[in-house]
Amino acid sequence: MSTSTLRIATRNSPLALWQAHHVGGLLRLADPGLTIEYVDTATFADKRLDLPISELGGKGAFSKEIQALVLNGSADLAVHSAKDLQAVTPDGLTIAAFPERGDQRDVLVGARLEDLADGDVVATGSNRRRVQLAHARPGLVYAGLRGNIATRLSKSGDFAAIVMAAAALERLDLDVPVVDVLSPEVMVPQVGQGSLAVECLSNAPDIVERLADIDHLETRALVTAERGFLVELGGDCDLPAGAHARLEGGRITLTAVLASADESVLARTEIVGDSSQANPEALGAAAARDLRSQVETGA
Repeated sequence: MSTSTLRIATRNSPLALWQAHHVGGLLRLADPGLTIEYVDTATFADKRLDLPISELGGKGAFSKEIQALVLNGSADLAVHSAKDLQAVTPDGLTIAAFPERGDQRDVLVGARLEDLADGDVVATGSNRRRVQLAHARPGLVYAGLRGNIATRLSKSGDFAAIVMAAAALERLDLDVPVVDVLSPEVMVPQVGQGSLAVECLSNAPDIVERLADIDHLETRALVTAERGFLVELGGDCDLPAGAHARLEGGRITLTAVLASADESVLARTEIVGDSSQANPEALGAAAARDLRSQVETGA
């Protein structure tokens, strides 16, 4: 493929920039003659840390302005945390690559779960995390927390513990006190957590072809199954739901949770399907229907 330049749109937080440069590095490994430029910006959601994500548009709050840079021609592709993407890809765009996934799990920073006492305050801006912890450990108290990784870590001393994504700490190579990695049996991750999603114009075959070089097929299958769960739910960022797909022996196992509106019921399911199926999102959709039924019946 001939030498050319690709412009990558990204948020300007340290983690987002790491992710964009990681994708740029992968593309240059595939084509050493490629020139990469970065188009970074702070989204409205990055600036309004006083508001919960649910008031900022929920799913897509961190991605819509980055997607707009591709749609208006200011950039050739966009790099996102897959967990920040809307359930349905906007018209005109396609997710052309899911690079190999990082750690999907959540972590507690500041204390181990088993060491927390009734009345201890745990901070998180995620309803998914809060509801699962509340069911696992009744008696804890919760506070909201938003901001980039450094901002949240700087406030960690104000609480007994804060909840973060393992992949974020690993990617920024941060050494933090008392990290308790929460297994998916304790805390089912967010859809797409630990994965990057690279979008470009759907009518840009040359860029789609380049991005195919960094598309990790196993990651694509697993994240697609998880996103199928979110699509079936009509999911938003503040929905108390999570999904975790893994590949075992050629089969995808999808574990998912969904809380009732009053959060009194936390339903859990596990669906297994053949990884070779043409539409892994059907697996996620089946899990969503099962959980919705459980929640409606109070099971």
